[in-house]
Amino acid sequence: MIMETAAEIRTRVYKFGNKQADGNSEMKNLLGGKGANLAEMSAIGIPVPPGFTITTEVCTEYNKLGKDATVELLKEEVAIAIHHIEEIMGATFNDAENPLLISVRSGARVSMPGMMDTVLNLGLNDEAVLGLAKKTKNDRFAWDSYRRFIQMYGGVVMGMKPKSKEDIDPFEGIWYMILRMLSVNEPDWNSLQIPGNNYGAL
Repeated sequence: MIMETAAEIRTRVYKFGNKQADGNSEMKNLLGGKGANLAEMSAIGIPVPPGFTITTEVCTEYNKLGKDATVELLKEEVAIAIHHIEEIMGATFNDAENPLLISVRSGARVSMPGMMDTVLNLGLNDEAVLGLAKKTKNDRFAWDSYRRFIQMYGGVVMGMKPKSKEDIDPFEGIWYMILRMLSVNEPDWNSLQIPGNNYGAL
């Protein structure tokens, strides 16, 4: 267990949304350029989607303490931040009927165009994708959203991506191999289920 003294306790997660924010544009060193600007826009009333920013200091802690210890430090604040988004959006993270989907974007203290990776549609899993299909009445949209999440998570988090422009994307290679095996142009979307745990993925 990670224990902190009163002097060491600090805020690691800054929420924004619903015309309110914990941070502001002056906090770029702590929140990164993107996080600070989102906080500022929300605070002045621009209707940006709600979210939260994990501070740049956590990157230093991650390198010093490792993954497990850092996750333990963040757990409670991230759970509170997720609940904050749920209340604003009227949806529930990790819910099969009305799933909350979030995007995870990396950031830095200074602008780094083209260097930041993104994971979209975190919140989808085998059950939630069925709820999304029912809610939108669009199976193709729901399963394609799930495909996009799996592909991005595989590439960004698990490193399953081409090493050069000449390499074949591992996900695309497997995808088209499955299509050839099934001898179809478009699969049965309800038959392609991949297990996932949303809080674990987050």
